[in-house]
Amino acid sequence: MVTAPKPSLSSPFDLVVGQSQAIALLKAAIRRDRIAPAYLFAGTSGVGRSKTASAFAEVLLGDRKSANRLSDRNHPDLLWVEPTYLDKGKMLTAKEADAAGLKRRALPQIRIEQVREISEFVSRAPLECKRSVVILEEAQSMAESAANSLLKTLEEPLYATIILIVPDAGSILPTLVSRCQRIPFTRLNQAQMQEVLTREGHTDIPPEVIALAQGSAGNAIESFERFKSIPAELLNLVRQIPQDAKSAMAIAKQINKELDVDLQLWLIDYLQNYFWEQQRTKSVVQYLDKARELIARYVQPRLVWEVTLLQIAGKI
Repeated sequence: MVTAPKPSLSSPFDLVVGQSQAIALLKAAIRRDRIAPAYLFAGTSGVGRSKTASAFAEVLLGDRKSANRLSDRNHPDLLWVEPTYLDKGKMLTAKEADAAGLKRRALPQIRIEQVREISEFVSRAPLECKRSVVILEEAQSMAESAANSLLKTLEEPLYATIILIVPDAGSILPTLVSRCQRIPFTRLNQAQMQEVLTREGHTDIPPEVIALAQGSAGNAIESFERFKSIPAELLNLVRQIPQDAKSAMAIAKQINKELDVDLQLWLIDYLQNYFWEQQRTKSVVQYLDKARELIARYVQPRLVWEVTLLQIAGKI
């Protein structure tokens, strides 16, 4: 992967592709010096929410020289909060959990201990800047107790501006939403997707994988990593209608052997989009939809694939 050279910037927001409405709202607040105590960045993942939050933080902290520290998230007046796993009493982000080889049994969440850290952070005066900034990634992952604990901090953040990043306003408590100024984020169009992927050096993502991402460059990059992890031989097999029951059963066995359940679920999404674009076959999409439902309900995956592929082959 070759990363494209970064464009020369006149504003931190220049790194954000699309999202003209969101950026216009933030620039207007900056221009009028009417910064809200809390913001809600709402929109699907992978469309620039975090990048916009970082750009906004850079402007609010008022020092372009601090950009490197902001990208590394180690600026003394910036607190960046991510959902965590709990392992032996220690909180680990998803990246840290991967590095530690942690076997995940539940989704990560923003914990009440992290909300208490936010409260302590915003209660002190900034060390270098006029204000401090707190950014909460995937704020919808907060348990209700943590969300309730955050309410008072949102009401009186003192020297800080707090940014909550969520998929939509309905994913968090209405009481949290009411204390934030909403900033909407939209899905990217095809040209914007290509621009983001080119900037990030991802010029080799197949069109069907980009289409599967539905306007989210981040999802396209993540999907491409999954796409590459599927053996090419297996991918070629599943993109064809099985010719007979024997080949359908063999493909089902290979899928179950080589792919974990999470990757199998992604493969179903990929195949639904692939067959619809190639053949506009509604029945195949429906069979795969049922397969996803059954696997998600913990039905034995190999059995699900056997039945699904036999249905697609017209053998049952």
